[in-house]
Amino acid sequence: MKMMLIPVCAVALVGCKNVVPDAERAALIVNPTDESRAALQQAVDAALHTSVALADNALTDTSLLVIERQVPRSIEGAPAQGRTMEMPFQFRLVTDGTNCVLIDQRDESRYVLANTECVSEQTSAPP
Repeated sequence: MKMMLIPVCAVALVGCKNVVPDAERAALIVNPTDESRAALQQAVDAALHTSVALADNALTDTSLLVIERQVPRSIEGAPAQGRTMEMPFQFRLVTDGTNCVLIDQRDESRYVLANTECVSEQTSAPP
């Protein structure tokens, strides 16, 4: 009897693996407004604990937002010599069908963007 239960359980586990779909998809902001830009700005500033400059068209062409670290400056204010070896900050925009969610790639923290309309990145691709 035990021999028959093991294969049945294994089949049940394999069958369940494909039942749960991945509901989140890479997304783009569409019809950006002052409110949606403010929501994005607030989310990024909160994640980085500082204020950063974002373009008005951020996340409208790609679901990945990359923010470079500020270049160190000398006492005179000129850029310091050498390369900045630190990785830039990366954020990914996804949609679950109803919400636009900004995900900080460093720790997977999530920020729901209020007053923001987004669509799946695949949906917005040209035919």
